[in-house]
Amino acid sequence: MKVYLGIDIGSVTTKLAAINEEGELVAFNYLRTQGKPIAMVQEGLRDIARQLPPESQICGVGTTGSARYLGGVIVGADVIKNEITAHAVAALRHVPNVQTIFEIGGQDSKMIILRDGVVTDFAMNTVCAAGTGSFLDHQASRLGISIEEFSSRALESKTPVRIAGRCTVFAESDMIHKQQLGHRIEDILYGLCQAMVRNYLNNLGLGKEILPPIVFQGGVAFNKGIIRAFEEALGTKIIVPPHHEIMGAIGAALLAQEEVSLNGHKTKFKGFEVSEANYHVSSFECKACPNRCEIAQISLDGKVIARWGGRCDRWERVEQN
Repeated sequence: MKVYLGIDIGSVTTKLAAINEEGELVAFNYLRTQGKPIAMVQEGLRDIARQLPPESQICGVGTTGSARYLGGVIVGADVIKNEITAHAVAALRHVPNVQTIFEIGGQDSKMIILRDGVVTDFAMNTVCAAGTGSFLDHQASRLGISIEEFSSRALESKTPVRIAGRCTVFAESDMIHKQQLGHRIEDILYGLCQAMVRNYLNNLGLGKEILPPIVFQGGVAFNKGIIRAFEEALGTKIIVPPHHEIMGAIGAALLAQEEVSLNGHKTKFKGFEVSEANYHVSSFECKACPNRCEIAQISLDGKVIARWGGRCDRWERVEQN
């Protein structure tokens, strides 16, 4: 069986997805990155290898996410693409006429606008935690409930309270104040969902024409309270794909399939053996110009195999032979 592998390496989670020639998902996993992207990619590869039938052949690999270049060097990626492209490709596969994509992950959020199957605009929030999954996780932990219970209890709200959601600090203070006033936890939780949705639409949706069909992707799409808040705010149905949490990885796998099929070349995949290799990442300051960029480099058994991270292409992804 010919298989195409996609790897989405984010700051909070690492996702791997394997698809067959028909684009059907045949194996996947969803791991916490825990600040160890290399170790998590290696663990993910070991798990995927166990899931795949023995006769499977990896014919292409794609990487995406904030650590996509690092992942690409480790596995030998055929294509390395940004998250916007990967999420758009995956959403189009599931909903061919999609016009808007909401993607909310652990530490960033995105809005992608498509028209006639082409990305025409997008926005990203990478600096404020108020509109991300980590903020919801933190508040659930503070209230002593699981994130799954957060979702179900938020739906029980009858009279949600208004929470100031423009900033994580203000939102938490406001939640504590509402608790002290005696409001029900369910109403506070759903009020937080509404605040997060307002923040998302006011920031990322500013000046954008948000048209249905709308596809909601990312780990936060597990939260039914957020889905309901979006539907109430926009007055339209929100489509959540079956594997919304790994759509970036699925998109990377589809892009790898396209790349290999179009160019007809043999995959650069280094094999599942890389899951046992001893990689080391370090950095140094480039002094070639006043920018003083911090350059990251990855080594295998003491030998530098790639460098990246500058504003120019002096070091960018140059493999060291």
